[in-house]
Amino acid sequence: MPKIVLETLLPATPAECFELSLSVDAHTGSMSRYGERAVAGVTTGAMALGESVTWRARHFGLPFTMTSTITEHQAPHRFVDEQTKGPFKRWWHEHRFEQDGDATRMTDVVEFAAPLGLLGRTVETLVLTHYMTRLLAERNEALQQILTDRRA
Repeated sequence: MPKIVLETLLPATPAECFELSLSVDAHTGSMSRYGERAVAGVTTGAMALGESVTWRARHFGLPFTMTSTITEHQAPHRFVDEQTKGPFKRWWHEHRFEQDGDATRMTDVVEFAAPLGLLGRTVETLVLTHYMTRLLAERNEALQQILTDRRA
């Protein structure tokens, strides 16, 4: 099963980064080029433990719908969202926030599995791991920009 670990330094406190990372609005804004929008569950504002959101987006030219739920929530240091319905056989995303000088080191840890057995594992290796890492990096760049703008 692929595992992505991505670290990003954010110009804010762990509490500010934690809250922004739970924001449906910030996520939607960061993924707008994919037409990503919240269509059910929490559709605006910050999510909390046990809450779900259903996303619709277009990736690889195809429409996708995915519902994820906040399954762990230890403010302001860690939360986990997991797919409860959608295209992956498994999607588990841990978000960690640690003070690093005047900034916060945000660490994304994602474990995922595609459906379709051997074909899915081949797609994970050839396409999905790189694609999902790029999506996470785009989201993190958007969070950096939001936090930088707030500081200006």
